[in-house]
This record gives sequence, structure tokens and C-alpha cells, in this order.
Amino acid sequence: MIVIVDYGMGNLKSVFNAFTLLCYSVKISDSPEEIINADRLVLPGVGAFGDCMNGLIERGISDAVRDFISKGNPFLGICVGMQLLFTRSFEFGEQHGLGYFTGDIKRFEDDGVHKVPHMGWNSLKILKETPLLNGILDGSFVYFVHSYYAPLMEYTVASCEYVNNFSAMVLRDNIAAVQFHPEKSQSNGLKILKNFAEWKC
Repeated sequence: MIVIVDYGMGNLKSVFNAFTLLCYSVKISDSPEEIINADRLVLPGVGAFGDCMNGLIERGISDAVRDFISKGNPFLGICVGMQLLFTRSFEFGEQHGLGYFTGDIKRFEDDGVHKVPHMGWNSLKILKETPLLNGILDGSFVYFVHSYYAPLMEYTVASCEYVNNFSAMVLRDNIAAVQFHPEKSQSNGLKILKNFAEWKC
């Protein structure tokens, strides 16, 4: 069973519908027990970093997410769900994340050319091979909506350029995360979700 974490934030229904379209068993839950015992866990996110982090804490499920990750089962963070995996964010002041990836989440600078938020289709630069990107060609387009970004780092497997280069996908052991929205990225996004659903990490 794929469990989508419900912490009061995020585009839960769209992610649910995408997995359902792919014919996988999926449910939305804020139950610590169901989160810990999931076969695969998805942490989506829409909104401010601090609000999302507080949602996990206030619902008493941040420890359940950590316990799930420690088991080594496949985990996927989406958009702010990816950013929460980093050390900290500077969205509305300094905010602390889950810390699985070392780095700061920062806002795109206003360069007078690019609009912020970064919203719409943009292409991926594939930096490392991974089963999660099977069927995705270098330069494939996916859908983004974000004002803050994660830096390039050793765990970056795909990058994107907007104002500067940033991490579009990161991967460490059983933890995968994407800045874009696969549930809104049509066939490319569905391929990535299917790869995750079948991922043997």
C-alpha cells in the first residue's frame, strides 16, 4: 500500500488520483500507525515551509515519518515535501527541516528577467542514472510551481535551470524527492510515479 501523508497541506487528491490512474493501491492518511507500516510513503507539499513542518508536528506524525524512513522502505517527497527533507529554509524567517539532506532552501533572487514563483514547464538535466528516471530522457519537461529551491549537491540526480541551477530531484538511499509536481507533469510525471511504485531501493 502506498500511503500519502496528510498533514493538512499539499495537493493530496491530485497525487492520489495519479497513483489510482496507474492502478496502484493508495490511501491518504494522518495515522502514525498507517504511516509507519506503509509499503511506500509519499510526502507532498504546497504552501510555506514552516506551515508544512508545523503541520507534521501538530498532527503528531513527524516521528512516524522518521520511523518509516529508518525502516528503509521507499519514500518520495514532492515540492515542499522535498524541501522539508533539508536542514533549513529561509521562507518567512529561519525554519528547520527534517535534515536528511544538508543544505539551505533559499528564494530565487529577483534578477529582473525571471518571474518568481517559477511556475510552468521546464526541462530536466539528468546528472545520474537511477531507476526512478527510467523512461525519462535528458531534457524532458515537467511542471514546477515554487519560489524556493534546493542547491545542487552530491545527492542531486537531476537539475533544472531557472535564475540559477537547482536540484530538481535528489536521491539518498531509500529517500527520493522532486521539486516539480509529477502528478501535474502528464506522461513524464506518471512514468516517475510508476517508477517509484516499483522501486526496489
